[in-house]
Amino acid sequence: MKFAVIETGGKQYLVTENARITIEKLPAEKGGIVEFDKVLMLADDKATAIGTPTVSGAKVEGEVVGQGRGRKVIVFKYHAKTRYRKKKGHRQHFTKVLIKKILNKS
Repeated sequence: MKFAVIETGGKQYLVTENARITIEKLPAEKGGIVEFDKVLMLADDKATAIGTPTVSGAKVEGEVVGQGRGRKVIVFKYHAKTRYRKKKGHRQHFTKVLIKKILNKS
């Protein structure tokens, strides 16, 4: 089984082919192709390649399945004894990606 560790949006993701992942929002349309060239590690049944910091010549291709927003997170600020209360909600934008290919040119 072939898998890779990629970096996007300041986070690292362990991906395999035909896996669906939810990542930070990318500027891509639904059905569009995205390439991740920051591959930190590649592995399969035979060999493992660990990048310093990335594996040269490796990339991961995926298809954008959809865009969306996560569940609401409540941000509540409170100062005791000063009548200070602020309530705010936040919904993080995300992109769902279907991993199509894991490529290595070395």
